[in-house]
Amino acid sequence: MSRPPFLQIRDLTVSREQRKILEGLEISVPAGTFLTVEGVSGVGKSSLLACLAGMLEPGSGEIRYRRESGSEHRPASFRTHMGCVFQNLLLTPNATAETNVLCGLLAQRPSWRTLFGFPRADRQKACVLLARLGLADLAAKPVAKLSGGERQRVAVARALIARPECLLADEPVSNLNPELGRTTLALLKEECSRSGCLVICALHDEVLAREFADWRLRLRGGRDWELNTGGPS
Repeated sequence: MSRPPFLQIRDLTVSREQRKILEGLEISVPAGTFLTVEGVSGVGKSSLLACLAGMLEPGSGEIRYRRESGSEHRPASFRTHMGCVFQNLLLTPNATAETNVLCGLLAQRPSWRTLFGFPRADRQKACVLLARLGLADLAAKPVAKLSGGERQRVAVARALIARPECLLADEPVSNLNPELGRTTLALLKEECSRSGCLVICALHDEVLAREFADWRLRLRGGRDWELNTGGPS
């Protein structure tokens, strides 16, 4: 039996600088799917993820997230249920790696809960995620002193700590060597399988896409796009 759609995209058009870079995108994606978005630079991968996050208004069409209760949400109203890793990372340079990871919980916590710091259980979760990503020894180090690849993994941990229903990742392994890239994507894939999180990951590397993706969306510009639901090969 096929799974019901969690994300529905209907006749979506995305424009940049008054030029349509994506037209007529229409897909329905179930929860627990690892979907890669592929294509050359400038084809609209980042813009599509920005629309899915509610940070960019599409030119036309609609995006809906449907929860198990049957309730539907537009992207902007669904942000508290999302984890995001964008290329600019948006980390706090002077804060430690652990603190940056913990910031992923702020959207789900009332301000008074963190007035005197995060609970021990939250800090333990952050440390476990950092360890899984090979950063255990850097938890107390300011992000400003980390390398680009280390910062990228901190951003992944921050996106995962709140156990989002949907995780959007824009080239999350671009600064990593193949071994660390696979470790990072394996953690995202595990979360996808374990909790039913929908992971949408923009990737340039077709080898990694073939290895980890359940579904692959290839963008070629305008109405030229292709969705492959065949799973990893």
